[in-house]
Amino acid sequence: MATSDLVVRNPQDSGATHVVNDMSISVATVNGSGSQSSNSVLLRAIFQMGVPVSGKNLFPSNIAGLPTWFTIRANQHGYIARKKEIDFLVAMNPETAKDDVMSLAPGSSVVYDEPLKLNELRTDLVFYSVPYDKILTTVGAEAKVRKLVKNMIYVGVVAQILDIDIKEVEIAIQRQFSKKAKAAALNLGAAKAGFDYAKASLPKQDRFRIERSNKTAGKIIIDGNSASALGAIFAGVTVVTWYPITPSSSLVESLIEYAKEYRIGPDGKATFAVVQAEDELAAIGMVLGAGWAGARAMTSTAGPGISLMSEFAGYSYYAEIPAVVWDVQRVGPSTGLPTRTAQCDILSTAFLSHGDTKHIMLFPASVEECFAMAGDAFDLAERFQTIVFVMSDLDLGMNNWMADPFKYPERPIDRGKVLDKADLERLGGFARYKDVDGDGIGYRTLPGTDHPGAAYFTRGSGHNEKAQYTEKPDDYANNMERLNRKFETARSHVPRPELVASGKSKIGIIAYGTTHWAITESRDQLRGEYGVETDYLRLRGFPFSKEVHEFVKAHDRTYVVEQNRDAQMLTLLKIDLEPALLTRLRSISHMDGLPADARSVTDHIMTMEGK
Repeated sequence: MATSDLVVRNPQDSGATHVVNDMSISVATVNGSGSQSSNSVLLRAIFQMGVPVSGKNLFPSNIAGLPTWFTIRANQHGYIARKKEIDFLVAMNPETAKDDVMSLAPGSSVVYDEPLKLNELRTDLVFYSVPYDKILTTVGAEAKVRKLVKNMIYVGVVAQILDIDIKEVEIAIQRQFSKKAKAAALNLGAAKAGFDYAKASLPKQDRFRIERSNKTAGKIIIDGNSASALGAIFAGVTVVTWYPITPSSSLVESLIEYAKEYRIGPDGKATFAVVQAEDELAAIGMVLGAGWAGARAMTSTAGPGISLMSEFAGYSYYAEIPAVVWDVQRVGPSTGLPTRTAQCDILSTAFLSHGDTKHIMLFPASVEECFAMAGDAFDLAERFQTIVFVMSDLDLGMNNWMADPFKYPERPIDRGKVLDKADLERLGGFARYKDVDGDGIGYRTLPGTDHPGAAYFTRGSGHNEKAQYTEKPDDYANNMERLNRKFETARSHVPRPELVASGKSKIGIIAYGTTHWAITESRDQLRGEYGVETDYLRLRGFPFSKEVHEFVKAHDRTYVVEQNRDAQMLTLLKIDLEPALLTRLRSISHMDGLPADARSVTDHIMTMEGK
């Protein structure tokens, strides 16, 4: 992980004899060196030994050759948030090696390339010197391909030092290169060479080790973008438009592969359409066209794309056309830090477009929710005839997460208030923007409905309840009031918040998205280290449901924890809550582009509590 973010642990901790299944392993390499496969193998080998894990990749946004860090969190209690401290460093990048080593806490371990001589830097760390180039000569590969498997040597070395079963490494390699037998054999040879060298030449000196457990049985490892893509397939998406942008590109790339497998008809023809547009403006425009025509349509993007979609977002809201947008958030403004994570688009997306607009947003915190909320998003978009934003982030979208297998959707697809020919014959006609049921939602027809009363104009300009053009003040005011009534109706339809409360604590915590994982661990720290009990509410949708208001009312102080500078979710809460409750809210901001960690949250809360 970034050296500037490492903290020094209490030196007295270095005297512990054994640390089992509780460590943070950081591999420091260079971008484009092929380390991704090696890191994935190491992570999966630990996972296969029954130990809960998560993997986070910190990589540069521009060219190959720049520093990159991959951090594996292994924790027997199931904590999978980023850990601030690095316990075990694999130093493969000469450019950052010195800074990486100097930032470690006493008692940490370092595996390094022998020529770097990192053991000369400090005396309070455990060092393992590995002659990678010499070991490579024993692998048996041609010289030109040896460098491609150099990283797999450290997998074998780490496996031996940490007691990771080499058989699990072999299984992970076979899985990683399942379609490339020659590559699998070559990488396995490199891993075994590293393992054998460490066994013969590197006696165990540190306190960290992995032991077999049973806490990952039946679980899977998947990234959030893949889970989102699979969820969209199960939710019935048929039209996908996109413009590549980090960190959302892999969502559509994964969806394309799933669609090729599951969306080919008996005649061999595709039953889906994926269009790479010339820009984000074109992408969202195509989504609205497809949604108007009756298709379940979506796009995925990041903050810069969201900004470009502003006018079309307002059109979806005002003309009432279903659409789904995945926003895999990154750090802004402008280009910002394209390969860092944040929750920076919350406020802008809630009111995206000019004029009075308010949008439905969903906040997945896990890959399971990425999958499930795909169905929620499409159902809400069609039920409320509007654009719905799924607010993921880079940490969730691009990193590896352990999860339970996804549940097959059992709820029927909700197309909302759609009138067919039989309905129109019974009714004799309809008024497109009339609030018949008092929920603010009008009835619609789809193009091609075989009835003379089915047609209407879809207007982004002033219109009355019959979809006729008008600039009358009363018509405009009535229409906007109905749209607001529809938004209020959505409060009881968006995913309910997750509440963990004893009813005894006066301190509340509100969070959302991937910040959740830091909160669950921080609450245990607050309880175990300080005796401070907290209640917790995790937001899952906007507009806020009544439970959110009740939670703030029930606590003297509520800390809103989020990954942006300007307390964007707290600002939304202040807009929504009654004025008397605003003084109860406190902001905890995490904004360095790295995933939130529990220790920072705990320290912030205790400082603000004056303890």
